[in-house]
Amino acid sequence: MCGRFALFSPYPALSRALRLPLAPGKVIPRYNVAPGTWITGVRHPDEPAPLVMDDLWWGYRPHWARETSPEPINATVEKVATSPYFRGAFAHHRCLIPADGWYEWRPAEGGKQPYFLCRRDREPVWLAGIWSERPDGKPGCAILTEPARGVAREIHGRMPVVLDAESLAPWLDPRVTERETLRGAVHHLAAEALTHWPVSHRVNRPVNDEPSLIAPAAG
Repeated sequence: MCGRFALFSPYPALSRALRLPLAPGKVIPRYNVAPGTWITGVRHPDEPAPLVMDDLWWGYRPHWARETSPEPINATVEKVATSPYFRGAFAHHRCLIPADGWYEWRPAEGGKQPYFLCRRDREPVWLAGIWSERPDGKPGCAILTEPARGVAREIHGRMPVVLDAESLAPWLDPRVTERETLRGAVHHLAAEALTHWPVSHRVNRPVNDEPSLIAPAAG
C-alpha cells in the first residue's frame, strides 16, 4: 500500500521533471504526508482545462457516493479499471502525485521498522492516481498500488505505482480512456532505480514533520 510519503522538491524542480506545460504553482515541503490531508497533485481539472499542480484531498469518495461510502486512500491496479467505484475516474480523471519517496513498514522483532523508499538518484517519483469531485465539491484522490517489485518486495507486499518519465503525458491525457490503450502507453519506473533504508520510528506520528525523518536510522 501507500499510506505515507514525503515531498520536498521545490516547484521548479518538479516542473522540469514533469516536462509538460504546467500552470505556475508552489509546493510546501513536507516530510510526513499522511492520509486525510491536502496533498499536491497534477491533473486536468476539467477538459480542456490546462494541466495544473494543485491540492487534492487524500481520500477518494466520488460526488455520487453516499456519506457512509468508503473513502479509500489507495486503489489497486487489479480492480481500478473495472470497479464501479473507481472506473469512471480511471477513464477520465487520472492524476499524478509527486513525491521524493514513500514510507513502508516491515515486521521486525519488537514491532514494525519504518523504511524510506526512493529513487537511487534522488530524483522525484511520480505516483499514479485517480481523482474525483467529492460530495463537498472539492477534489479527492487515491494512489494506485501494485504488487511490490525489486527491492520494495523486501519491505512490503505492495507499493505505489511509480511511472517512468515517458508515461507521464499519456497517463494524464484525458483523451485516452481505454484500459488497453493505457497499458500500451504507460510503463513503470524500472525496479532497479529504487533503493531504501530504515528510518526513525518518529515517522510513525504524523505530527512529526522535518527533514530528519528521512535520515538513515542509527544503528
